[in-house]
Amino acid sequence: MQQAVDEYISQFKAGYFPPLSQLARLTEEVGELAREINHNYGDKQKKHDELPGSVQEELGDVMIVLMIMANSLDIDLTETFEQNMAKFNQRDHYRFERKDGKTHD
Repeated sequence: MQQAVDEYISQFKAGYFPPLSQLARLTEEVGELAREINHNYGDKQKKHDELPGSVQEELGDVMIVLMIMANSLDIDLTETFEQNMAKFNQRDHYRFERKDGKTHD
């Protein structure tokens, strides 16, 4: 996925924006996701003239912007994912009630 994003960005002269600009864009996209979540699962109703949105579409936008940021900072998200899953599996193995009933090793 990161390679496809890089190929897309590489076709433009501007290339990758600076990290702070990317963070602003990511924040913007997360806000749009929050709005859709609120409309679909929260108390806030859409205005009558608002078009329906999609949580899936907004999650996709967040993913793309996140990959753009990772690419520009030379971060491999697959490697990052694996490291973080190892951390969560170790740190949070018994943090929540488990379906298998285990409470510790």
